[in-house]
Amino acid sequence: METFEVKRGLVKQVAGEGGLSSLAARHFDAVESTGDNSFNGNHGILSNIDANYNLLGKLVVEVVNERPDFDDPNAMEIAMDSRRRWSAFLDEATGYNSKQRGDKAKEFAKKASKAKSGISQARHFMKMATSLDADITTEAEEMISTIESLLAAGDNTKAESTAKKLGKMLES
Repeated sequence: METFEVKRGLVKQVAGEGGLSSLAARHFDAVESTGDNSFNGNHGILSNIDANYNLLGKLVVEVVNERPDFDDPNAMEIAMDSRRRWSAFLDEATGYNSKQRGDKAKEFAKKASKAKSGISQARHFMKMATSLDADITTEAEEMISTIESLLAAGDNTKAESTAKKLGKMLES
């Protein structure tokens, strides 16, 4: 399963143009709508494609790739066509090209790393502090719990900003 960032406002635009299944039908075979913004389909070596926009406005896809039948003289052509269609679909469904999607994925991972680092720093600080108020410790533990929940839910942006607030709270 892969998750892709989606350009702001694109989910609404796609929904207004018939939804994700309508967009997918332009690229793949046998596309069936499985909900408001989700579909199941296939094309060439992409034997099963399940995709949807999640509640955070990200594109979540699960794809099964089959190995090309190299005994078939058209196998490479079919595989290249499948990859080309897949890439074109992702471009339209996310609003980003492949380089931008890669950059967004790195940014997403970096935010998670910063949030985890913020938790680690806060715990280390609380362990080392000799005169830390019990109310601040309790609030810090609640914030750490919130950050961990946000990370588990895949909301790295809010997790990172909450970790920054945690750090500032402990600094004062």
